Amino acid sequence: MSNDKKDISPFTAGEWKDKAWQKKAAEQQKTYAHFLHKPNKNKILRRLPDLHEAAFKQIDCLKCAACCKNYSPRFKTPDIKRISRHLKLKESVFIDTYLRLDEDGDYVTKQSPCPFLGADNYCSIYEQRPSDCERFPYTDEDVLLNRPKITLKNSTFCPAVFYVMEQLLALK
Repeated sequence: MSNDKKDISPFTAGEWKDKAWQKKAAEQQKTYAHFLHKPNKNKILRRLPDLHEAAFKQIDCLKCAACCKNYSPRFKTPDIKRISRHLKLKESVFIDTYLRLDEDGDYVTKQSPCPFLGADNYCSIYEQRPSDCERFPYTDEDVLLNRPKITLKNSTFCPAVFYVMEQLLALK
């Protein structure tokens, strides 16, 4: 078995739910933080698109949906306008029904899991989803490096972030 296959076997075998990778992610938090503190940004940014693509060849978000089950994206004004229009709700009704202000002053969902997540892990507003959802898990963009606290948090519940971080560490 090659190192690549060994690194991704929890995902290809469909065993990611056993949480073994999450235990390793928790153990790696200091290593990830150190790595993200002074990264070779240009080298990493060049590698991210390929690592992102490799991660999603192994990981099916519809089998996971941990992001939608446990966390909320920010709903920015354009998101609120677009989703309200799609749901045929006044913006104020949409906000009152689904959103709350968090400690940072951002609109987030009132509940977890996300009220738009179906039992099949499909999003009922997928085509109009918030931009944070569309971009998540940020493994193909500079957010991975520029917002290390977010990256560290995401690595504990998103197998794609864990995969990309492990692959980046292997490049050192």
